Amino acid sequence: MTLKLVWLDVDPGHDDAAALMMACQLENIKLLGVSSVHGNASAEYTAKNTARCLHAFAAPSDVLVYPGACKPLLRPTKHDPEIHGEDGLGGVVGLPSADSPEVQARFARKVDGSLIHAIEGMATAIKDAWRNGTGHQVSVVSSGPMTNIALFVSVYPHLMEAVEQFVFMGGGVGVGNRSAVAEFNIMCDPEAAQIVFDAPVKTVMIPINVTHTAIVTSAIHSRLRSPHPHLLDDVLAHPSTNLRNTLSSVISFFAGTYKSTFGFDQGPPLHDALAIAYVSHPELFEAQRFRVDVELHGKHTAGETVIDVWNYRQCDDSWGANGKNCVVAQSVQVGQFFELLLNCVSRCDAISPLNVQQ
Repeated sequence: MTLKLVWLDVDPGHDDAAALMMACQLENIKLLGVSSVHGNASAEYTAKNTARCLHAFAAPSDVLVYPGACKPLLRPTKHDPEIHGEDGLGGVVGLPSADSPEVQARFARKVDGSLIHAIEGMATAIKDAWRNGTGHQVSVVSSGPMTNIALFVSVYPHLMEAVEQFVFMGGGVGVGNRSAVAEFNIMCDPEAAQIVFDAPVKTVMIPINVTHTAIVTSAIHSRLRSPHPHLLDDVLAHPSTNLRNTLSSVISFFAGTYKSTFGFDQGPPLHDALAIAYVSHPELFEAQRFRVDVELHGKHTAGETVIDVWNYRQCDDSWGANGKNCVVAQSVQVGQFFELLLNCVSRCDAISPLNVQQ
């Protein structure tokens, strides 16, 4: 199994927490660092939530948080408290306080103690991995608005050859979730998304058409709470460890908001974790390459991902501004994805500091 070097950009967010857990525990992923961005909550909250999750999910000690953009490139900032709560991880129990020493130790700092910010950390990690072509390319994974990624593309064009692919959870094919046609991550900063689509790098889109099929049912939730569950009449198994209880609280809150807001009765979709799963196991996905652009000006359609299914636009074979610039996931093997997720939970359970008795 080929080892993948990954930089992860997140806005935790309940499904971002699941993506972070998987990124920390998948055996063929080496996480170089994590940048945080505005999105599901304010940039202040998402940075703290990222550090809290890295500690809880037993990330290697050298995997640090690099706080990033606090607003979109051009538009007013949007958050989603209806889905994720005011702090981005509403209802989640068991995570350490953001002020605790172990969480504060997760922030990347300069010698003078000041924070190292997202695009600086991203550029340094990718440059060090690439080593002027003698090293390895890095997959950059985004599970929130792509502001940080767009800034990286714009400020460090000479590092595009060091990027294997941009993989992002976002967008939809003819469907939205925060407008009739726009998905939240893209709608938050559509100009940033277009900059990434125009970069000369392979881009992979995991749209809500696919993520809405990856539902955490009661049976899956019960297995997450206990490795040997007994599900009777939809009564969930008792959480067997603190780590599993924390992950269960992530799912439970998300399930409640998805039921009340979108009418998902069977459970919540685990959007962002699918982007990490794609990097680790792309064979689980069916995908097709298209020209994709973002609607930037439509009164009713701003933020829509426009997929040129019928090849109306003349494109060459390059990635970026003139080519078929995006691989769009069409489906995922849902059962195999959840087995991958649950295996990560088991590995995390064996080493999480949440399970250490105080």
